[in-house]
Amino acid sequence: MKQRLITGVIAGALFIAITVMGGAFYTGLLILLAIIGFKEYSRMNGVNPFHPSALLGYGGVLYFVLPWSSWGIELPSEMTMVWMLAFLLMAISVITKNKTTIDGAALMLLGSIYIGYGFSAMISVRAIDTHGLFWTFLAFGCIWASDIGAYFVGKAIGKTKLWPSISPNKTIEGAVGGIAVSLLVAVIFALVSPELISISKALIIGIVAAVAGQFGDLIQSAYKRVKGIKDTGSLLPGHGGVLDRCDSWIIVFPLLLLTELIHL
Repeated sequence: MKQRLITGVIAGALFIAITVMGGAFYTGLLILLAIIGFKEYSRMNGVNPFHPSALLGYGGVLYFVLPWSSWGIELPSEMTMVWMLAFLLMAISVITKNKTTIDGAALMLLGSIYIGYGFSAMISVRAIDTHGLFWTFLAFGCIWASDIGAYFVGKAIGKTKLWPSISPNKTIEGAVGGIAVSLLVAVIFALVSPELISISKALIIGIVAAVAGQFGDLIQSAYKRVKGIKDTGSLLPGHGGVLDRCDSWIIVFPLLLLTELIHL
């Protein structure tokens, strides 16, 4: 527990500092996390990181997260690239005579979108010309508040299991507590910067971030249970891997962009 706490404080402080710095530092960190996250994902699925299907998956992740436009490179649309990636992955199943199955090809495609677009959304929000740092910390603040609220409320009064077949320690009381704390943090952001966000919009972001974040956590819990593993990796002692720590982030940020609760 002590190691987990020390690692969490150091990693959290470093991440916040890099987020404040923004620019190439923040983008570079998230690119690195995305690459490590996909490595964890491919390993969870029993795919060698250097297998052609995994390499295509890495390519899909890099398509999403690399700052191509800032380098003056114009790539095809996202739909075009996703289709090409799907085609190439399915072609590998033919070339390998089903040693790479169609199911395996689909898993690599899913992982590249899930992880690549998830981290790309975080980069996009921080890169917003006006107040990108504000919107980034609002989203992270609500996610972290939900995690903390769910943990402590669940520990204090949690009795009714939320989804025992997937995550036996989570409770409905904890989930509600997480939503409440997320809403409180969102309102604080609105009160501190009323010129940037109304209380009503802040409340919507707070509940979306909390609910979607908890689903992101459950998604990874469900996947790990199917694969029979405790952690996706061992990047941070006591905290597991990238996908363990970022499972909520890569769901919440894309959803906030797609619903236009945060505008680029």
